[in-house]
Amino acid sequence: MAIALRRQGFEADVVEIKKIWTVYGVGIIQQANVVRAMAQLGIVDHYLSAAYGFNFVGIYKPSGELIAKLPGDRLAGEEYPALLGISRLALHEVLTTVAIERGTQVKLGVTVERLNERPDGIEVHLTDGTAASYDLVVGADGLFSKVRTMVFPDAPKPRFTGQSVWRHNFPRRSEIDHLAAHNGRHASAGLVPLAEDLMYMYVTSIEPGNPWMDSSQLHTLMRSRMTGFGGLIHELGEGITDPGKVVYKPMEVVFVPAPWYRGRVVLLGDAAHATTPHLGQGAGMAIEDAVVLAEELSKDDCIENQLKRYMERRFDRCKFIAESSELIGKFQMDEVPDVDEKGMVEQMQRVTAEPI
Repeated sequence: MAIALRRQGFEADVVEIKKIWTVYGVGIIQQANVVRAMAQLGIVDHYLSAAYGFNFVGIYKPSGELIAKLPGDRLAGEEYPALLGISRLALHEVLTTVAIERGTQVKLGVTVERLNERPDGIEVHLTDGTAASYDLVVGADGLFSKVRTMVFPDAPKPRFTGQSVWRHNFPRRSEIDHLAAHNGRHASAGLVPLAEDLMYMYVTSIEPGNPWMDSSQLHTLMRSRMTGFGGLIHELGEGITDPGKVVYKPMEVVFVPAPWYRGRVVLLGDAAHATTPHLGQGAGMAIEDAVVLAEELSKDDCIENQLKRYMERRFDRCKFIAESSELIGKFQMDEVPDVDEKGMVEQMQRVTAEPI
């Protein structure tokens, strides 16, 4: 968001609650619409230099047998790959470096304490005792957004879907030069290339009641969720021996009804529409939000109309992704009778290829 604002000529301050600005160290899938959005932000070359590009998604049976290859669209131009994988650490480094290079002011270890809106701006008081006036506050503070709680006290709360996801990095195998998605009836697993020498595995599982997981046993717990998979997934599972290398996350979602703004405060990303990872579009929707919001703010109009147009461009698209992604999870948990997962991926590709 800060990169998009600076590109449009706005001053931007980022307030981050962490004292040390880090993210957990597995990978993330970035699809064609995200590569296009990074090009619109003017950072696609920085981005690609830290990532592994590829041009199709492979759909596999749990046994490892290839069912279909789904080509991606090169939405950023023929000179760029359709899709890519990138480690979260590398993505974080690219985004923070570019934001600071472009003049973003960053405060770490503090958060918003209170907001006082006036007709000509909004006064933001931080937990370090400082205060400043702004034209707009953007709540890009995630699933458990403090800004959402402050400004939209009646908004839905995050809820556990019934599934969780397990992730683990491995040295990249030469055959993993694409997203290899293995779809089982009650679980899915996949391998995503992140760099020439790195890839990561994800495995979804049904976890009724959102149980507590013993962090010292995450390796054995992850392996126990992989019993229905063969081929390379099974082979790699034998190498999961260090609990400290397993990242476990319950799937939690929230979707805030329109509008995502009130006065001079607006939400984007997971603060407004956190979804499940089944379609690999959570971060993509957030990045698109940032591009669109900055574009609308650059237009000569009152802030109410700017934020209204942001909603018009974002709400239905994000709602489609959230509902479609969660539907796949419901199918895996036997909550709906039948879902064509391959067809849903193809539909997602068509929808996200449309201009934002």
